[in-house]
Amino acid sequence: MEIHTFFPGGSSLTWPDYAVVLLLLTLLIFVGIWFGREEKSTNDFFLGGRQIPWWAACLSFVATEISAVTLIAVPAVAYMENWEYAQFFIGSFLARIVIAFLFIPAFYRYNCTSIYEFLNYRFGPETQIAGSILFFITRLLASGVRLMVACLAVSVLIGWPLIPTILLFSVICILYIAWGGIKAVVWTNVVQALTFTLAGVVAIGFLLTQIDGGAGAVMAIAGGAGKLKVFNWGPAPGLGGYLQSLLTDPNIFVLATLNGFFGSMAAFGTDQELMQRLLTVETRRESQKTMLLTPIGSFVVMMIFLFIGACLYTFYTQHPGLALPAKLDKIFPHFIEQTMPPLMRGLMLAAIVMASIDSPLGSLTSSFVTDIYRPVIFKSGSERHYLFVSRICVVVFGVILAAIAYFFSHLEKFLWLAFKIGGVTYGSLLGVFLLGLLTKRRGNRINVAAMTLSALAMLVLLILSEKQILPLGWTWLLLIGTFLTFATGWLFGQKAEDIPDSLH
Repeated sequence: MEIHTFFPGGSSLTWPDYAVVLLLLTLLIFVGIWFGREEKSTNDFFLGGRQIPWWAACLSFVATEISAVTLIAVPAVAYMENWEYAQFFIGSFLARIVIAFLFIPAFYRYNCTSIYEFLNYRFGPETQIAGSILFFITRLLASGVRLMVACLAVSVLIGWPLIPTILLFSVICILYIAWGGIKAVVWTNVVQALTFTLAGVVAIGFLLTQIDGGAGAVMAIAGGAGKLKVFNWGPAPGLGGYLQSLLTDPNIFVLATLNGFFGSMAAFGTDQELMQRLLTVETRRESQKTMLLTPIGSFVVMMIFLFIGACLYTFYTQHPGLALPAKLDKIFPHFIEQTMPPLMRGLMLAAIVMASIDSPLGSLTSSFVTDIYRPVIFKSGSERHYLFVSRICVVVFGVILAAIAYFFSHLEKFLWLAFKIGGVTYGSLLGVFLLGLLTKRRGNRINVAAMTLSALAMLVLLILSEKQILPLGWTWLLLIGTFLTFATGWLFGQKAEDIPDSLH
């Protein structure tokens, strides 16, 4: 029995589909409440008492890194373009090695709850606050994109208008994160990672049964159309157009690898959202092991959803009479809604929903309370007071995130939009962290000035690039911003002989 009238926009989903979603959501919420009980202090709320098993932290990291953007936008990019997105993983893998052996030891040495506490120990409170504010800006905007992508997909599948969908997701996030903090987040992430990996494998299996010729046809049709192309070497050096391509094409191998390296170093090493997972394990060695194992899970999931995109291209090439969505960004949820059978549709919907319910509310709250509220606004509060404030902050940030997600729903090219947002501010964060980890320079207000000016400069460059006034690919923003912040802090900061040699 199909459901068309219960939801405002209509839907081809059946009661068994909704039963699958409800069952998995119930499991998710139960896991969050059960593991997140007995929160007595901010150490429990933000770090889980550093008692999270390394394997759970690893799966939580992968689930956070992947999100609904991967499930929806990566198949769409593979359908519309090719597999060149995979080039970023090469640099990302190398970045994780650097983070494991350079960043993590420093964070554990200073027993950081928020990684921006390191900037306070190394430079001073002004640098710490500036880093935290840049994190707020980056994480709210980038996570707004992620939430919006998921809600668009769900609205396609169940026929809900976008606003009620965003509100539903936000309320669920607020409830279990405000209750259980990081422990609730980590253990629900474990369920999410297993669910969307299974869903991706099931989707590939079903697509191959619907394609005449199976995997061989995918290789022939998608491969023949260039959809399986991974490496973009660009023009040969010295030939005409090489310099212009290097400046404007973000998918050229050299630039994609560099951006994957510096982008992942910034996203994983200087962003509280992902690093918070790595600080929940007991020891530095376990945290390093966790980081070094994350590439395996991330690579597997990435390849699953790139291959889904190639299968979708082959399927619609073989069935040219089938309707396509108005926005090709929605190609995967459109296929799920139009073509998949009951129960399988429910699993796909559950995977998208569960990948979306992971939100940055915990990391935003931990950074605000640790970096701003406790040291600047209210210094003499009890643990009970700070725990109460933390829960209030989860609600406030949840409302803000919902508003940002709705604003971004009017834009396109979702995958690259998330990267462009990071390109504006991540350079400032990475530059100042590298300054603290690699040099003996000590500045505070000069660091704030360097970070602010760099972020503003990258915003101007992005606007000029998007308006095609300046021929510059967005992947250069992170590289330029990192160099500007690091160079300014190094040139104008003073050498501090008392910084421990073990940090350099």
